[in-house]
Parts: sequence; structure tokens; C-alpha cells
Amino acid sequence: MIYKFKSKAAGDVIMTGPVGDDVLRVIGKSPAAQGIIETGSMSGAIAAIEQAVAADEAARAQVEKDAAAEGNKLGARDGITLRQRAWPLVEMMKRSIAEGADIVWGV
Repeated sequence: MIYKFKSKAAGDVIMTGPVGDDVLRVIGKSPAAQGIIETGSMSGAIAAIEQAVAADEAARAQVEKDAAAEGNKLGARDGITLRQRAWPLVEMMKRSIAEGADIVWGV
């Protein structure tokens, strides 16, 4: 499945199914073919994403610290980070808050 998030305040944000599912869970929504993020809940959603990003980055820092303590050097991080994946949706939410526009997908 592909998620296509739409808002009158910004261009569309497209995410693959697994990434979209993860981001929706972070903001307290169940993955679904259709849905809405109302303007009133966007500040909380942004805060939840920021908290998840901080936890993800702290976990990575701990893994790097543990590897360094063992005398190992950790390679470059595989793939794309949560921060990189969620940033477009966070920006869409910020613009949507400013213009009072909800975000929808699957409609």
C-alpha cells in the first residue's frame, strides 16, 4: 500500500506502506486505507514524532557508544532514519496548522 497524505496547505506527501504505518502508529493512529489528521491534533502528532525521533537517535548513539567501548567502530547507518522519513509530514503538519487545514489520505 502507498500512503498519499493531502492537505490544502501543502503539496502531497507520499510514503510506502510500512513507513506510513510506522509514522501513523507514532502519532497514535491505526494504519488504515483512509484517514484524517485534524488540525487540532497536529501539535500533539508533531510532538510524538519528535519524541520518537529523539528516542531513535538516542538508541543509535548508545549502540555507537557500546561499540566504541568494545573497541569497534560502527559502520554507517543502514537506510533512512526516522527523522528523514517523517520530516516531510511534519512540515506538512506545520503548514496545515498555520492555514487551519486538515490532512487526509485515501480519499
